[in-house]
Amino acid sequence: MDFEAIIQNLKKKIIHPIYLLQGEEPYYIDEISDYIEKNVLTDAEKGFNQTIFYGKDSNAITIAESCLRFPMMAQRQVIIVKEAQSLNKIEVLAPYAEKPLASTVLVLNYKYRNLDSKTKLFKAIKKNSVIFTSEKLKEWKLPGWIENYLSKREYSITPQAALLLSSYLGADLGKVANELNKLIVAVKDTNRITAEHIEKNIGLSKEFNLFELQNALGEKNVFKANQIIRYFGANPTANPVQRTIPTLFGFFSNMFAWHFLKDKSESAVAAELGIHTYVAKNVAVAAKRYTPTKLFEIIGILREYDMKTKGLDVSGLVSTADLQKEMIYKILH
Repeated sequence: MDFEAIIQNLKKKIIHPIYLLQGEEPYYIDEISDYIEKNVLTDAEKGFNQTIFYGKDSNAITIAESCLRFPMMAQRQVIIVKEAQSLNKIEVLAPYAEKPLASTVLVLNYKYRNLDSKTKLFKAIKKNSVIFTSEKLKEWKLPGWIENYLSKREYSITPQAALLLSSYLGADLGKVANELNKLIVAVKDTNRITAEHIEKNIGLSKEFNLFELQNALGEKNVFKANQIIRYFGANPTANPVQRTIPTLFGFFSNMFAWHFLKDKSESAVAAELGIHTYVAKNVAVAAKRYTPTKLFEIIGILREYDMKTKGLDVSGLVSTADLQKEMIYKILH
């Protein structure tokens, strides 16, 4: 069952006895768990009927025994196990999962990994209840996720602003949602978020960022690219090289792949390379300025400087800022 279906069922009071919320992306796990915690019971019922355990501080036998209790002056009781991945001997819950009480809602927040599907516990939950697997969002899907998140709240965002946020925040959905909520509160004069709003409220420069660096390199704008990389060197905390090099690697790899695509229409490029249509357009324009041979060379340069920034084959006296400047010079010449 997917995220939207689970939330819609909960709103309709279609409630299952056990929810195994697992996977690498904690955002959706927290969203479902928080919704159950806030909405399944009334405030008056929560005092006697809602219990929260933490996996590393609890034991499975106590949780199983709690699940077998009947609610007091309420239709249900809710038991939430946070950090369930740290719960010792979680398999002890398997006999309960085989025959769960309809009056108990057990929520297992099993973050950053999946419960072994071969275990009795997994099989019992799958048979009788709900298993939700929260997969890490691919970075190329993040601009679309941002647009969708804002649309549900009756806001919109320019493609440039969505890409700007994506390149700056990465695919940490909890962090992205938090920043978007801040923007919604801060933007009062319009319901459309722009790069200017991001610069003013988040502190991310609309001129000196990864998205603009890609544009400058795509245009072979030596002056602008050097301006941006110097800014990155002077502001390493906000612009870590660990994010810069992988992003550029993806950009130039897409340009290299573009040369060998049969269908070079914008939609086909976006689908084939797994990128936003706005990015696909930029990739197509930029790729025409670089030969496949040069792009292959650039990919090698990025690999080389990735290793150098990690301390391989480079003097300790050379700064990361200097390495980045040297890398950009080699890319453009």
